[in-house]
Amino acid sequence: MSNVQAVRVRNGLELHGIHGAKSVAWNPPTTILYEEAIRRGEAHIGQNGPLVVNTGRYTGRSPNDKFIVKEPSSEQYIRWGSVNVPMDPSRYAGLRARMMAYLEGKDLWVQDCFAGADQRYRLPLRIVTETAWHSLFARNLFIQATPEEAREHTPQLTVIQAPGFHADPVIDGTTSNAFIILNFAAGEVLIGGTGYAGEIKKSVFSYLNYVLPDRGVFPMHCSANVGAKGDVAIFFGLSGTGKTTLSTTSDRRLVGDDEHGWSEDGVFNFEGGCYAKVIKLSAEAEPEIYATTRRFGTVLENVVFDPATRELDLDNDTLTENTRGAYPISFLPNALDVGMAGPPTNVIMITADAFGVLPPVAKLTPEQAMYYFLSGYTAKVAGTERGIKEPQATFSSCFGAPFMPRDPVVYAEMLKERIGRHGAQVWLVNTGWSGGPYGVGQRFKIKHTRAMLGSIVTGQLADTEMRTDALFGLRVPVSCPDVPPNILDPRGTWKDAAAYDRQAAKLVGMFHENFQQFAGRVSEAVSKAGPSPLSADGSPA
Repeated sequence: MSNVQAVRVRNGLELHGIHGAKSVAWNPPTTILYEEAIRRGEAHIGQNGPLVVNTGRYTGRSPNDKFIVKEPSSEQYIRWGSVNVPMDPSRYAGLRARMMAYLEGKDLWVQDCFAGADQRYRLPLRIVTETAWHSLFARNLFIQATPEEAREHTPQLTVIQAPGFHADPVIDGTTSNAFIILNFAAGEVLIGGTGYAGEIKKSVFSYLNYVLPDRGVFPMHCSANVGAKGDVAIFFGLSGTGKTTLSTTSDRRLVGDDEHGWSEDGVFNFEGGCYAKVIKLSAEAEPEIYATTRRFGTVLENVVFDPATRELDLDNDTLTENTRGAYPISFLPNALDVGMAGPPTNVIMITADAFGVLPPVAKLTPEQAMYYFLSGYTAKVAGTERGIKEPQATFSSCFGAPFMPRDPVVYAEMLKERIGRHGAQVWLVNTGWSGGPYGVGQRFKIKHTRAMLGSIVTGQLADTEMRTDALFGLRVPVSCPDVPPNILDPRGTWKDAAAYDRQAAKLVGMFHENFQQFAGRVSEAVSKAGPSPLSADGSPA
């Protein structure tokens, strides 16, 4: 490991059964990680200084390769199923032993850091990687330890990541050569066979989503920002709906862009950095995020660049549409240094409805808040995945089901308790299509969505006149400053009202079918808070 000094700390890698590494770099700074990533052929330097990497075969998360070790201390608390797939402890032990043997003789990189801006709840982390650029990713995304903290660091969760080590599905019971395995009893995550750095980030999030409810903290897949008067807004949303874009704005301070906890005192960021999608990013629409792609320290995943000039092509999706930028949150001029703020005044749930039938904004009752939070609706559109010919509804409980080990009702009850205690207003904001489904209608303009959000956070929209949507039962504003009144009524934007009715009835049926999984596990008021039942002719019953 050229020019990297292996620094001994009190709790070394022997603590994790890692022996015989060729060299170990403890908490190397960004400059050294750049040098080593370039020297080892892991990366290139793009124009103006970002580190550009290729993650290989895996350019996104691999949910079918994620497992949780089924062991006595956590078994009864996990909602086992297609999302949380069990792994036998003996198979875990066998795979782990081979992985440790693989790491012998390797150059290893360690970042001792934290997750959680609130020191009362922060999680001491250790991220061990076999590549320098993944170590820089971890350094960017998590909260760095001070030199004093690093010397005494004892991790509660250790992530060991080795893209070059592959599982054997026959021996290990995995679905492929890639694996992401959480062991709650051991406080450990093993990641192998995939170079996609997002697996590191989301495995830490999954661990927090398991441990924090027992400590009275509601973990959330959301972004958060705060206004000049201290008013806090949080934004739940699945990937691609606009969560990061809409919360990163020049007139409000960003608390964080993706993962937060809501304690009795307020919200706090889990991370020290951001992991933003950068495909088709523009300086005009998203100037703050765009600027991070042009500076030293940012890691860009799978972004195409000119090999001669190193000029970036953010519009190029040759490698993937899921191009990403990982950078410290301090790169954003309006980021809140402390990563903590008070209780939310407004809770915003973002959906991208490709069917073109949901209103662009609606105010929710507490019961509707639980219903739509448990539903976690958005839609995939044609072209996003092979074989999709028309919009497909996606329901991801808590707007992040792949990262929620416990029963979604546990998290929904925490949401209900907190909005009741703090008097938060709850909104559903649709960033999808109007005037018809995807391919026919037009996507809501970001300037109109920002105008709605502006009226929400100032309190103006809560006081405006509302109408009740006949099908979805949502209270929809009849007007909003700087928003054309016609787009607030989705049915009126369609040329064929009967076609709207058919499409809306189709989505209503999907909501009802999906919510059957919660029958008898939530109150009758919550079960009835969704779209109206339909009669035989498709009209509200």
